[in-house]
Amino acid sequence: MLLGTISICATAQAEGTGYEGYFQIYNNTDSNTVVGFYTNDGEGWSTNWLSRRLAPGENAKAEFHEGNQNCEQTLQVGWLGTDGSEVLDEPIDIDICEASNVYLDDNEVYFD
Repeated sequence: MLLGTISICATAQAEGTGYEGYFQIYNNTDSNTVVGFYTNDGEGWSTNWLSRRLAPGENAKAEFHEGNQNCEQTLQVGWLGTDGSEVLDEPIDIDICEASNVYLDDNEVYFD
């Protein structure tokens, strides 16, 4: 199981890829707060990578802690609901080794 942490940043950092053990996540929404970021390599969902919320306009550096070489991952984002609960997006597949950036938009999650 791939485990990691996300460090919140106010400005963008240098791009990296999963091959280097990190990638950048961007909350590109106008008013939605990210409260959860989870990965699944087929062995089950990770714990929440976030140590705190990712507000609109913020970005974060996601770093891996384990040497899992399984590049094919499924990720799922949790958003702050109007009642304070976590609302989960539909999971998406990602090649985490190729990802330099993951973009969280209002109606779409994508990566390059």
